[in-house]
Amino acid sequence: MAAVVSTKYNPDIKIQYERLLKKGKMKMNALCAAMRKLVHICFGVLKHQQPYQQQVFI
Repeated sequence: MAAVVSTKYNPDIKIQYERLLKKGKMKMNALCAAMRKLVHICFGVLKHQQPYQQQVFI
């Protein structure tokens, strides 16, 4: 469920999700990519002990 919510509220994941849908990927495949990106963000925060910083500037 975290990936579903992050596709709406996290700009980094939202952009990736929408880009994959435009390329013709199925919704579940794009959602799995969002889950993977979210896991990478979580591990990065834990590994480096620094708060999450957006990569996309709104």
